[in-house]
Amino acid sequence: MFIKDERIDGGKAFDWGRASADYALYRDIYPESFYRFIADRGICVSGQRVLDIGTGTGVLPRNMYKYGAKWIGTDISDNQIAQARQMSEQLGMDIKYIVSPAEDLPFDDRSFDVITACQCYWYFDHKRTAPLFARLLSEKGKVVLMLMDWLPFEDEIAAKSEELVLKYNPQWSGKGETFHELALPEEYIDHFELKESAAFRLPVHFTRESWNGRIKACRGIGASTLSAEQKSAWEKEHIQMLTAYPEEFDIEHFAAFAILEKKQVR
Repeated sequence: MFIKDERIDGGKAFDWGRASADYALYRDIYPESFYRFIADRGICVSGQRVLDIGTGTGVLPRNMYKYGAKWIGTDISDNQIAQARQMSEQLGMDIKYIVSPAEDLPFDDRSFDVITACQCYWYFDHKRTAPLFARLLSEKGKVVLMLMDWLPFEDEIAAKSEELVLKYNPQWSGKGETFHELALPEEYIDHFELKESAAFRLPVHFTRESWNGRIKACRGIGASTLSAEQKSAWEKEHIQMLTAYPEEFDIEHFAAFAILEKKQVR
């Protein structure tokens, strides 16, 4: 499913389904400390019903399954959901997946104790999702918005990789991240109280192959409208670029979290 959003890539269409195979192979990269940050706060743990929105290939539910929550994942892309189902079933995990946009979730009121959105909340129509999330959550239910991005101004390999993406896709707006706390969209203020905001640096380990795959699976390449020939040319050039670096390396990233709690109705 192609998506066009004037806020993203200058309105150039993209489709995460085009990147699903590489996404499944190369985007399960969050360190354990990322997941432990959430679980240590008593979120996404045993006894809770969790809805993961923009679940992609189910990375968050699979990696947090061991903490005991009951998970449902949704995504707008049927290809992403197909990958998520397959991977969870192979691991024997009881996770339900549904194809749905974030703005039209097909669930009853108070169906969940936690709603998570990892690496995707900026795609939402917040005027619609903020009241919807509040309606779907139980009393004192929580929304956890989270991201993890590389830092191109602090990491040479990340910077050169971004330059190469922009060579083939100049409209890609996923470039140039700097360390920061997560900016809470103002639409959530009427419905939620910000309980905690945090950001921290963390290195993520890659091989040349896995870093090439990670970039290939980004919106600027894999999910873009670039032709197969353009993607092949980009990959050849990226692999050649990486030969100047060791076979294995760490890429500087940062993680950011915003934990919101549903306001009580008076």
